[in-house]
Amino acid sequence: MKMLLILNDPPYGTERSYNGLRLAGSLARRDGVEVRVFLFGDAVGCAVANQKVPDGYYHLDRMVTSVLRHEGKVGCCGTCMDARAIDETLLVEGALKSSLEEVTDWTLWADKVVSF
Repeated sequence: MKMLLILNDPPYGTERSYNGLRLAGSLARRDGVEVRVFLFGDAVGCAVANQKVPDGYYHLDRMVTSVLRHEGKVGCCGTCMDARAIDETLLVEGALKSSLEEVTDWTLWADKVVSF
């Protein structure tokens, strides 16, 4: 099964991106499931490396890395990154600056699309 998860919310302040990445990580660990995650808007901040959060908070950059480590793909909207002054060098290793064209291709590729 091919799954695409689209995240829109900021990394912190709501739990939508957190829950989306929890689901993506769980799916990526399943046999026979291919996972792709696309980050729009403030969600591109989820893929910024080396986040420093207070003790007890979740680390979304580590959750993104876990999806990638299990052969998932993570794309970040390039326009959204530019608007937030997030350069590719700030992303966790393996996350890609992407485009609307790529998420369109991923949407057509997927058997199911889930949006958070």
